[in-house]
Amino acid sequence: MGGALEGVKVLDLTRVLAGPYCTMILADLGADVIKVEAPGGSDETRFWGPPFQNGVSAYYLCANRNKRSITVNLKSEEGREIIRILAKEADVLIHNFKTGSMEKWQLDYDSLQKINSRLVYCSITGFGETGPYRYLPGYDFIIQGMSGLMSITGSEESGPMKIGVAMVDILTGLYSVISIEAALLERGRSGKGQKIDLSLMDTAVSSLANVASNYLISGKVPRRLGNDHPNIVPYSKFKALDGDIIIAVGNNRQFATLCEVMGLSEMAMDARFCTNVARMENKLELTRILEDQLQLKTVNEWIKLFSEKNIPCGPIHTIDQVFEHPQVLARDMVVQVEHPEAGMVKLVGSPVKLSRTNTKIERHPPMAGEHTWEILQEAGFSFEEITYFKENNII
Repeated sequence: MGGALEGVKVLDLTRVLAGPYCTMILADLGADVIKVEAPGGSDETRFWGPPFQNGVSAYYLCANRNKRSITVNLKSEEGREIIRILAKEADVLIHNFKTGSMEKWQLDYDSLQKINSRLVYCSITGFGETGPYRYLPGYDFIIQGMSGLMSITGSEESGPMKIGVAMVDILTGLYSVISIEAALLERGRSGKGQKIDLSLMDTAVSSLANVASNYLISGKVPRRLGNDHPNIVPYSKFKALDGDIIIAVGNNRQFATLCEVMGLSEMAMDARFCTNVARMENKLELTRILEDQLQLKTVNEWIKLFSEKNIPCGPIHTIDQVFEHPQVLARDMVVQVEHPEAGMVKLVGSPVKLSRTNTKIERHPPMAGEHTWEILQEAGFSFEEITYFKENNII
């Protein structure tokens, strides 16, 4: 059985992470994704490293599997006409050029919907296509700073910290998938495509979630809390005998059980700690008492005891421990694919699990232009036309 998005053709004019991550998810679900780059390859991540495997960037490999690749020179009118012809038969076009670029090339939504009214057109930019910052480029790190994410990440001692991965790019990619699939579902009713205007800034502000709500309701500017939770105690990283343990107690019942397991039953009735509001007010004293007791056993010993009583807890794994973990391996979160240049490469598997139309990895992350002739022949171009394009640096 084919994938859930079998029959959906996606024209992917994105690069780096947010857009390619979106189109990789669509491709994993069965869509035919055509990755478009300039001749020679223009996705910057092809050259970001080390590490490389036989010259192929690990960064590029993380977000480009299951796609076909075509190279087209968008600076030439012949190249732009190729995109228009491909867009006639596409279901989705996605790009992350700066605001105004696609209009300049007459590859904008208004131009393309005249030749394909069913086209779902997704634009990813730093700040969106409206507002005073619409023409500025967007970078994950900068957006993490401007959106407030960095102001609440880290501790007072560390100062503002970015998240350890380009999380704004990843979240924008996920919002893009949601938006595209929603537009395709709506098209099934109306028969019409539409434009999607996504921005990294909007995504980052949205991701503030409860922290944003806390500010909007209270008017108090949130501060950096390190590993502490802004609304719940105890919900943090604590020191045990041989390392750090995470304890995430979300209600009074769990707190009482925690106290019982730790041999501190009287604390559950203590007025300083018996409610979450009281625990928030007396967090430093509570943390001191808990860590004194946690020093009596190892992380694994405490996890065993807590887990037996359904107290939410866990260790802090390094990345090598993650990819050796039996749960991660059992869920097929490490996969291998043969690449013509890199050889056998390991990739992170898809978290999307469908019972009938599950995700598949059927194509390696493509080399630049690997499928150019194949795609153009499918679009109706003759051998002579493709040869002309090649000789004139159009493809």
